[in-house]
Amino acid sequence: MLPKPKKVQEVYLDHAATTYVSLEVFKVMKPYFTEHYGNPSSLYRLGRQANQTLLESRKIIAGLIHAQPGNIIFTGGGTESDNLAIYGIARAHEQKGKHIISIGIEHHAVLHPLEDLKKAGLPAGRQGFEITYIKVDKNGLVNPAEVAKAIRPDTVLITIMYANNEIGVVEPIAEIGREILKYRKIHNTTYPYFHTDACQAAGYLDLDVEKLHVDLMTVNGSKIYGPKGVGFLYLRNGVKIKPIILGGGQERNLRSGTENVAGIVGLAKAFELAQKNRVKESDRVQKLAQYLWQQIEAKIPKIKLNGPEIGEGRLPNNLNVTFMDVEGEALLLYLDEYGIMCSTGSACTSESLEPSHVLRALGLPYEYAHGSLRFSLGKVNTKADLDYLMKYLPEIIKVLREMSPVNLGTKKHAQYK
Repeated sequence: MLPKPKKVQEVYLDHAATTYVSLEVFKVMKPYFTEHYGNPSSLYRLGRQANQTLLESRKIIAGLIHAQPGNIIFTGGGTESDNLAIYGIARAHEQKGKHIISIGIEHHAVLHPLEDLKKAGLPAGRQGFEITYIKVDKNGLVNPAEVAKAIRPDTVLITIMYANNEIGVVEPIAEIGREILKYRKIHNTTYPYFHTDACQAAGYLDLDVEKLHVDLMTVNGSKIYGPKGVGFLYLRNGVKIKPIILGGGQERNLRSGTENVAGIVGLAKAFELAQKNRVKESDRVQKLAQYLWQQIEAKIPKIKLNGPEIGEGRLPNNLNVTFMDVEGEALLLYLDEYGIMCSTGSACTSESLEPSHVLRALGLPYEYAHGSLRFSLGKVNTKADLDYLMKYLPEIIKVLREMSPVNLGTKKHAQYK
């Protein structure tokens, strides 16, 4: 029987999915819901004030990434920013070529637009884009030389995430950027353009676009203790894209719709705080992640750390672990009964149970992906939270393994290496 807690605690370990809005961010947002509610496109005082607020937010964000205010396009979040980058480049430059390079562990906000371009063509009925997915190694890392080798005369875009949302691997974006610059110089061209999804990286890594050598970069608010439904796309000077949302011509005619002023103010403040505190917070949460992994290693057999070792090559708050002979969804639901919230490596739908595309891209067996959990730590987490988790996790796994078809003899035992 599973032990029953005398008092259920709430332990949130899913910060890679979303974060709560910090009090500092909420405080600066509040006046823009009730007092400073003007439309930035209006010419009267409230509108002019709102427009000035947008400019100030652009300046804050631009300064933090070594860009200019005009390089910042506000959007409705990370997914929209990724879509705008990918479709925007594809539609603006299809006469140059229809080849795009990426990796198979991208977020679906990147993968789905790429697959759509591949099958649909622009416009419908015309030849679609060809997508080259560079293979990653067993830890999810892509080789910059392999990316460079895949560039062709018709390559218009390379899109590679800065840090992976599931296994925390940090990709060598600056090195890839330098390879792209070399190619452009040798071939006297401005192509291919380089985009990175930096949503997971924004709270922990340096996002200086000059150091990274990127032309487009995606960031959202919900991963950095800011509001949901707001983000930005960095667009380097001289890079042309076509909009995917048409209307009143806001955001330099690249993203129509009345700007979410309150959300943008919160995004700018959250990004400012994240970049200001990233070194100190990275050190703190990495120590917690290391402590949790040591506890898991010591108390639970038949496990595997997915992704790189804890350290410089991994997001400091990320821990993705496979617990063999256990279904991740069942484990997730049992933990929820104890107030512990994390995420699983497979996506459950009413019709199918598909393993994580990220873990499968690492070459892991089907069983590994189904038994994985991701713990992503954040500002509120302490050692006491992890001790509470480890008070119940070993016994829960033991019980679930005893209930597993593997141990009941109804299925051949998987051969784990």
